[in-house]
Amino acid sequence: MPSPRPLPVADTPEAPLDCDLCPRLVDYRKSNQADHPDWFNAPVPSFGPETARFLIIGLAPGVRGANRTGRPFTGDWAGDLLYATLDHFGLSRGTYDSHAGDGLTLPDTMITNAVRCVPPENKPVGAEANACRPFLSRRLAALPKLKAVLCLGKISHDNTLRALGLPLKTAVFAHGAATDVSGPNGVVRLFDSYHCSRYNTNTGRLTESMFHDVFRDICAYLDSADTSHDRTAPSGAASPS
Repeated sequence: MPSPRPLPVADTPEAPLDCDLCPRLVDYRKSNQADHPDWFNAPVPSFGPETARFLIIGLAPGVRGANRTGRPFTGDWAGDLLYATLDHFGLSRGTYDSHAGDGLTLPDTMITNAVRCVPPENKPVGAEANACRPFLSRRLAALPKLKAVLCLGKISHDNTLRALGLPLKTAVFAHGAATDVSGPNGVVRLFDSYHCSRYNTNTGRLTESMFHDVFRDICAYLDSADTSHDRTAPSGAASPS
């Protein structure tokens, strides 16, 4: 399998719609374009405002979800649970209707993926995550008010730490864990959850109650965060979780 080529010099946090960094993902995208020309079939851009204090990071678009609709976690089971949870905690405005034109907005939240293109069998390989990581690094850097990051799954967690330039030992993945780390604009709290996939919910690995517990912690943290807090503390500070 050809290796992804080096990322060209750029400063955008979003991948170009014709991104050709990863040959396997490009081939898969072209195959989907041929079979479903009415689908989005391109690197899926982040959803939410640049003023967001809260960033949710998934792994990659689903083939019949975000790859079809062009919006992260939109049109599949994982999105049904995620957007219902955002609504439950008052983090969205409008009604989620499984398509990008439903009018839904996220006033203080952004959703993105560690890998922006849909991978075969929903499984990007390490080289593809590495090639796409500069976009995630820039996405994190382009959110000046960022206070909280939620990683959905261990692969998202590990890619986020690497995107921040931090060693994996900085924070060990565990559902419900929270760790303060240094981001490009100061200290952020890194929260973890099992991914809200159909597999995890069907097997009971993740329940709605467990997912809500994580969001409850995040909302409490955002509500109590002191805007005058020193946001230049050293990386890897222990979490008061």
